[in-house]
Amino acid sequence: MVEVDRRAVEEFGVELLQMMELAGRALARLALARFLDDLSDLSPHVVVLAGPGGNGGGALVAARRLAGWGAAVTVVTSASQPDLSPVTAHQARALRSQGVAVNAVDCLQAIDPKIDLVIDGLLGYRGDGEPRGAVREAVCWALAGTAPILALDVPTGLDATTGVTATVCLPAKATLTLAAPKTGLIAAQAAAVVGEVYLADIGVPPGAYQGFDSPTDPKTWFRASDVIRVV
Repeated sequence: MVEVDRRAVEEFGVELLQMMELAGRALARLALARFLDDLSDLSPHVVVLAGPGGNGGGALVAARRLAGWGAAVTVVTSASQPDLSPVTAHQARALRSQGVAVNAVDCLQAIDPKIDLVIDGLLGYRGDGEPRGAVREAVCWALAGTAPILALDVPTGLDATTGVTATVCLPAKATLTLAAPKTGLIAAQAAAVVGEVYLADIGVPPGAYQGFDSPTDPKTWFRASDVIRVV
């Protein structure tokens, strides 16, 4: 995935902001269809946990989309504004311009306990080792609750390559992974952590996958839908 991402940006001219917007839109659509459509509450409460990198940026896009569709969205980031990556900081500014506050983790204990969904956008596929600091605090808060978890790309605490979980890991009811399934998500030992696995099209050109083994042609993956069920 590291190489596919590099090719998409450097060789095919697909900007990170473009992919992030598509990822967040797909995440919001899945949240609505899978977790929020059947609720009688006209304004479901969604808590979005966002990290400082691209994974967090995609989660912030989803927060903006869901807020625009009428959900009550609480956004919590594991890093301060100066520590966000440039594209993630851009998404945070867009959220604030829409009237959605971007909070630090110290607000978690004050959040209304009536929560319909938690979106996990804390760490992406490059994350490894034990969650630390504010990320660990956010994971422990979510673990103490009862709301279902929808993970973006990889559940926090799961190694995307091996499927091995850290001591502190946030199991998801569903995981929306991006561009291609990561090997760790389909490992047998990860089944209880990833839940239902979906794959989203984020605009990566098929040529970016050349040279990598795949049982099917990437050109065919998203012909029917931008989001497909994998497991």
